[in-house]
Amino acid sequence: MITRGNQIRLLSGNSCPELAGAIAKDLNIPLLKAKVGTFSDGEISVQLGESVRGGDVFIVQSTAPPVNNNLMELLVMIDALRRASAGRITAVIPYYGYARQDRKAMGRDPITAKLVADLLTTAGADRVLTMDLHAPQLQGFFDIPVDHLLGVPVLAKAIAKESFIKSKSEPLVVVSPDVGSVGRARQMAQFLGASLAIVDKRRPQANKSEVMHIVGDVKGKRCLIADDMIDTAGTICQGAKVLVEIGGALGVYACCTHGVLSGPAIERLENSVIEKLFVLNTIALPKEKQIPMIKEITVAPIFAKTIQAIFDDKPVSEIYEK
Repeated sequence: MITRGNQIRLLSGNSCPELAGAIAKDLNIPLLKAKVGTFSDGEISVQLGESVRGGDVFIVQSTAPPVNNNLMELLVMIDALRRASAGRITAVIPYYGYARQDRKAMGRDPITAKLVADLLTTAGADRVLTMDLHAPQLQGFFDIPVDHLLGVPVLAKAIAKESFIKSKSEPLVVVSPDVGSVGRARQMAQFLGASLAIVDKRRPQANKSEVMHIVGDVKGKRCLIADDMIDTAGTICQGAKVLVEIGGALGVYACCTHGVLSGPAIERLENSVIEKLFVLNTIALPKEKQIPMIKEITVAPIFAKTIQAIFDDKPVSEIYEK
């Protein structure tokens, strides 16, 4: 039986220290004193600078690029806390890496998302708090409780304040970039009071996609493409181009929970027809990726409220009602 610790303690890894600091500020608590780094040979080094005995410890660490370093950091921090007699350990993973490797797409493929879930449990995590898993059923990969937050309400609340949303002469259409994201796009459309369209595409190989046609009416309208993550930005940029050139859209915006933005993503976005991209800060963007068209929206408040709810043994669902 997992017992609740006697106080909230917050520990930050190196993947998203700014987000961890913002969460600590919202909770009105200091971050745990700790040194998380590497030895000269590259091995992870974790030194806790204060007692965590009996504490309810939350480790804030996205397993974003460099994925393997950040994942190993998280595992070592969990082990350090367990051996230091923490009362309960929650891995707060705003972005869960390896989530796309959730099934055997071809013979002899690994299911790495399940492997990572097992590693977290074996290391000593008592529960996981994350946001927008690539597939919600990944929660079933864990043998410990998982609190799964939704990014759409946070994005919708911020986007609703933008001027292009309020235009009556240019109605808004929320666009799903593929069939798999229709549920998310529909939820966004309901929040914003917009209609829905779908970009039908075929993907010949990894990180490459071929857009075929548009399901829905986007002519003379503003489009908001909604997805869970943008990696190399090929799909989103190609979809935006088709919305304008074939669909006759007046303008295209995009939003996602996780801005991975790897490889040629930034160059593609800058050369695309997308006017603005809204991303949540589940992944820390380095300076070279902080271009004017990208607007970051913080998830610190929702994570802080959820951490408080977990500590108080209250329903997490209630945070969306406030």
